[in-house]
Amino acid sequence: MSPPPLPLRGMHPGAPPPWWPPAPGWWLLAAVLLALALGVAAWAWHRRRRRLAWMRLFDASVDAAADPVAQVAAMSDLLRRAARRVRADADRLQGEDWLALLDAGARLPGFRAGPGRLLLDGPFRPTLEPAAVAALRPLARARFLQWMQAR
Repeated sequence: MSPPPLPLRGMHPGAPPPWWPPAPGWWLLAAVLLALALGVAAWAWHRRRRRLAWMRLFDASVDAAADPVAQVAAMSDLLRRAARRVRADADRLQGEDWLALLDAGARLPGFRAGPGRLLLDGPFRPTLEPAAVAALRPLARARFLQWMQAR
């Protein structure tokens, strides 16, 4: 004899799970993404702050110089200090070797053939044209900032 049939009911799907609150894995993913976004924002803010500080240092040092000759000397000094971040013996280079290093890797070289040649003998001249110094300043400032951000 066979057992009597079981009284089975039709299968009804349950209610779908609610979309809120999300599962713990989604909370973890959101926390990781938020931490990553905050980290990137903090890094960018810190980098921007350092860049602004270097720009203020460059401008203050050059503006503190009494005359155009002293301004060129200040730019040269700042460039030599920044060059040590790129190459250990850079501050001891002279003449065309120094200008070649200043032009190395630059998008628009302007030291060997341009206003940057003023760095060779400008600090030793008795007088300089303010226009020549004004042409050198953005070039020297851009190279200074690029080398200061090298590390």
